[in-house]
Amino acid sequence: MERPKNLRITQRTAIIVIILFHVVGLVGLLLPMSRPLFLQIVPWHLLLMLLVTILTHQHFDNRFIGFMALLFVAGVAVEWIGVHKHWLFGNYAYGKTLGVKIFDIPLTIGVNWFLLIYAAGITMQRSRLKSITARVITGALLLVLLDLLIEPVAIHFDYWHWAEGIIPFKNYYCWFLVSAAMLFVFEKFGFKKQGIAAPVLLATEFVFFGVLGIFGIFV
Repeated sequence: MERPKNLRITQRTAIIVIILFHVVGLVGLLLPMSRPLFLQIVPWHLLLMLLVTILTHQHFDNRFIGFMALLFVAGVAVEWIGVHKHWLFGNYAYGKTLGVKIFDIPLTIGVNWFLLIYAAGITMQRSRLKSITARVITGALLLVLLDLLIEPVAIHFDYWHWAEGIIPFKNYYCWFLVSAAMLFVFEKFGFKKQGIAAPVLLATEFVFFGVLGIFGIFV
């Protein structure tokens, strides 16, 4: 089922929005005078990226809606297990930056898991890797690398914090396992080849958190 044209945006428009809002957000977070405001709009930034992703996905149908819902619920669930049971990731808790929480878990974390898995899945879909196993493993490793960049930024800007300020190794191998499981689900949904907006989002996240990690935590 094709989405009505008036409810779609072009890949070019999506890429412009993705890059523009990440650049604006980056500048806003790097400047001490504007940082409090930009920290407040972090959840809205995630929702904007969700909207862009939805409006660029081809064949918007019940299968895609089901995938979004499944990843959102799974994302919130694994974080609940992590926060309350410490079976996944380690001993951590969420701060205020990611917005409204239910049972101590920000709802936007479900959005974030969907965005990351979708972006990594599409990136692997567009790669030359023919094996599902290779795509899942490579995509999961990419997300672990991204998490290495996210962690110091997240701690500094009160996304979440770790008990005693120590990031356990468990966090990274759990990120790999959870990401791999979700990417396997992505593969099984069998979406047709998508445009480059999602890979651009993934690449932009690497740049965004890389620059913040280098400069943002020192200003």
